[in-house]
Amino acid sequence: MEIGFIGVVTTETPTITMPSNVKDIEFTDETEAINKYAKELKKQGVKTIVVLAHDPGTSANDGSNANGRVYDIDQNTDPEVDFIFGGHNHAYMNTKVNGKLVVQAYSNGTAFDYVHLWIDPKTKDVVKSDAEIVNTYQDAIQPDSQVKQMIDDDEAKVAPLINQVVGSATTALTQDQSISGESNLGDFITDAQRASTNAQIAITNPGGIRANINSGEITWGELFTVQPFNNQLITMDLNGEQIRQALNQQWATGRMLQISGMKYSYESTLGTDKVVSLTLEDGTLIEPNQTYSVTMNSFLASGGDGFAAFTSGKNQVTVQVDLDALVHYIQKQTAPINVTIANRIQKIK
Repeated sequence: MEIGFIGVVTTETPTITMPSNVKDIEFTDETEAINKYAKELKKQGVKTIVVLAHDPGTSANDGSNANGRVYDIDQNTDPEVDFIFGGHNHAYMNTKVNGKLVVQAYSNGTAFDYVHLWIDPKTKDVVKSDAEIVNTYQDAIQPDSQVKQMIDDDEAKVAPLINQVVGSATTALTQDQSISGESNLGDFITDAQRASTNAQIAITNPGGIRANINSGEITWGELFTVQPFNNQLITMDLNGEQIRQALNQQWATGRMLQISGMKYSYESTLGTDKVVSLTLEDGTLIEPNQTYSVTMNSFLASGGDGFAAFTSGKNQVTVQVDLDALVHYIQKQTAPINVTIANRIQKIK
């Protein structure tokens, strides 16, 4: 029995990866791509078609309240498409849309999709389908002894680095943002980046912060979990207008930048220019035509997350890896870290 597979990725891909990774690659509408290749498969006599989509969606456990991009895609795909695997937002989804299965099993191996298809051998059509999201809890499973030994050996090799204590904190540093969009972990990381480069301003994207730092001892392994991408820090020259443009791009991207060395206020009810005031941390106005040294990671510097304004930066200099900057900054602290949100970002209304 012939089964056709079509793979698509989210059209958001160019904004969530380094632009150099997708250079010269065109991203078209997922539904149009699915229907184009479903037509080709049907010409070959294939009537059972599976789509592997890196597009988000969710549903309740009983399949109700389904929504998301993959849900929208499924409503408009060729009737010969029988089911779609979703992804990207690491959620649960198990529902039917126009008779087609749409499933997603969380992420990182915490569950898997167990899909059943009943195919008529004469018509080659799917006549019945269902799916189950199966959790992969390991606490009651006896691991394979050889595989466990391999993992134990590897963990022993990296343990001295992973468990190395580099500092301590009396308060947790988290990604939780205030109503204005600022977090104490974002403040701390950008402070570390600015200190490592001696730039006037440091900016980082919230997507580059992948975990929180708990209170108590801070290990190198914990910091690696926070910043695992090994992005290079880049210092560049931007004028005040370019900085303002980048800040105003936040509301189009839906991502609030974390900052150090400057302050600003904004009104969410305004049009495309929501920034009301913009100063350095000492209150000095950031002038449109004046040049400022700004540090950010290589992802942002190349326009990642939709911040195209940063690609206009001049005199770019690569400094060091962002994780190293964070580790060294913590090691230099003479007292346990106690950081609260600094109110560098103020939402007026």
